[in-house]
Amino acid sequence: MSLNDLQDSGMKLLSEGLMSPNCQLEILGLFNCKLTGQSCEIVSSVLQLSNSHLIELDMGYNELQDSGVKLLSDGLKSPNCQLEKLRLMDCKLTGQSCEFVASVLQSSSSRLLELDMSHNKLQDSGMKLLSDGLKSPNCQLEKLRLMVCEVRDKGCRYLASALRSNPSHLRELDLLFNHPGQSGLKMLHELLNDPNCTLNKLKCIYNN
Repeated sequence: MSLNDLQDSGMKLLSEGLMSPNCQLEILGLFNCKLTGQSCEIVSSVLQLSNSHLIELDMGYNELQDSGVKLLSDGLKSPNCQLEKLRLMDCKLTGQSCEFVASVLQSSSSRLLELDMSHNKLQDSGMKLLSDGLKSPNCQLEKLRLMVCEVRDKGCRYLASALRSNPSHLRELDLLFNHPGQSGLKMLHELLNDPNCTLNKLKCIYNN
């Protein structure tokens, strides 16, 4: 249902179907549907249902903001949540959202395998918070996209430290068009040869 003018009112109507015990939906695309954080509260309720089958959710290019991610995280931490793929690209997020996402990654209930937070102003402060989740033994994340998130040298250092932790499951990291500098690039590329790191695919272009 991406690229439609659904708004929060439409999401509320849609949730009636999503909450039905007969609903078998596994993939839901809500990219650029003029949603706000209010829709995150609705989706969170759906994810907490014992009959929820959603495994893939795209809420990119909506004005969810940090408050929306906080509401969404409640659903993602539910033991009933089956979600494996989450896209939050260009949702007007800051580093604070990384704190909420980290709490999800630290949860023993989390099933998240793929996460896209590209095109948000997460910055180094966000990477510090996110790394706490990545270092958790409960974190199952395999693919992480952070394109154009204003990540610099310090942020790369936090990520590198987290990905050397044991166990880390991350295999793919996308940091295209950030600002890691030469030292940041060096740290990231060293991960590919680190025996304690499972990373085998790195996208990173030095952006002045």
